[in-house]
Amino acid sequence: MKTEIITIGDELLIGQVIDTNSAWMGQELNKIGFDVVRKITIGDDKQDLLASFGAALDRVDVVLVTGGIGPTKDDITKKTLCEFFGTELIFDERELRRIEDMFKHRSIKVNELTRSQAYVPRDCEVITNSAGTAPVTWFERDGKVLVSMPGVPFEMKTVMKQEILPRLQSRFAKDIHIQHRTFSVKNYSESALAAFISEWEDALPDFCRLAYLPSPGVVRLRITGRLADGDVLEAALNKAAIDLRNLLGEAIFEDTDAPMGEFVGDLLRKSGLTLATAESCTGGYIAHQITAVAGSSAYFRGGVVAYSNEMKQRVLGVKNSTLVTFGAVSEEVAREMVEGVAGVTGADVAISTTGIAGPDGGTAEKPVGTVWIAVKVKEQIRVTGYRFGNQREANIQRTTSTALLTVAEMLQKHI
Repeated sequence: MKTEIITIGDELLIGQVIDTNSAWMGQELNKIGFDVVRKITIGDDKQDLLASFGAALDRVDVVLVTGGIGPTKDDITKKTLCEFFGTELIFDERELRRIEDMFKHRSIKVNELTRSQAYVPRDCEVITNSAGTAPVTWFERDGKVLVSMPGVPFEMKTVMKQEILPRLQSRFAKDIHIQHRTFSVKNYSESALAAFISEWEDALPDFCRLAYLPSPGVVRLRITGRLADGDVLEAALNKAAIDLRNLLGEAIFEDTDAPMGEFVGDLLRKSGLTLATAESCTGGYIAHQITAVAGSSAYFRGGVVAYSNEMKQRVLGVKNSTLVTFGAVSEEVAREMVEGVAGVTGADVAISTTGIAGPDGGTAEKPVGTVWIAVKVKEQIRVTGYRFGNQREANIQRTTSTALLTVAEMLQKHI
């Protein structure tokens, strides 16, 4: 079924708040066979909202709206929906009791603004929002559906998982099977990879579609197949996966869509080893990728952000003579950093990074983008130098993904 996502709020348009809702919704809808054909963001303007609701329902079967249903004056979505569907707001005692029960558990008194959340459009189905006070409303017209949900991400995700996705599946169930295969590929740029696998891609069945998802240091390939016959679909995807593995070999390092931090975490669990990080140019970004995974405390000992030479010496035990002779961005310093953090934390596996992320600080000998990465797995140490680009954010991301890839390669030999 064709779906459109509308996110509402001036704060989204000016970049004060980043829209993560539509990306998450698109992923979840795709899993159950709904094609998201358009995503738009609109400010808090009644006429723009009215025009967008009408155009969306002309184009697609399902319209999912987030934002603008709070209790303040700039939240105009409820009133605008009433105007669009030719109805009015009414006071819903059940919604008020739900809100009062929620606040009772938090020991908070319901004020008049919060009480106004119990006003809902007359001609719609009100769906329970177990994560917040804003009502979730489901409208139908000419066999099509529009759902209005909160813009707060955890509220939207809760109601989508508990109520909206199951209802959409039931309402628009189709006898179609959808399957995905995802592969993470290293050592290729997007264009080089596309050129190398072009014949394989051309041979994919008509009911399969390939997407390239590039990020610094890694390109993810996702094959999506849709077919009424699930057995035929699975066989076709399995054959495509085998052919791709034969073609790319060890360049495929992962066959899931998991982030790199999660992938490395799984390897650490399987090997029974622990990890620590010593970061200079990445500023803690590697540790962030690791600890973003629930349960990472089982294998992550801790990290040190040693930005200054003093921190490298005091905490990690880097020798002053090494810094003076070779400089902070060097193979020798990276090696002493990784040994130092392993010793301080007692971790089996350690990562260190030192480099010039930019945009300043480069020299003719060591330009911006010069990075050294050291990885220690038990007694084995691998130290490698790189020349990345001149963009600070890209250098941090590329250093992080390269470091985690190196850890993964070394860990796989211990499993």
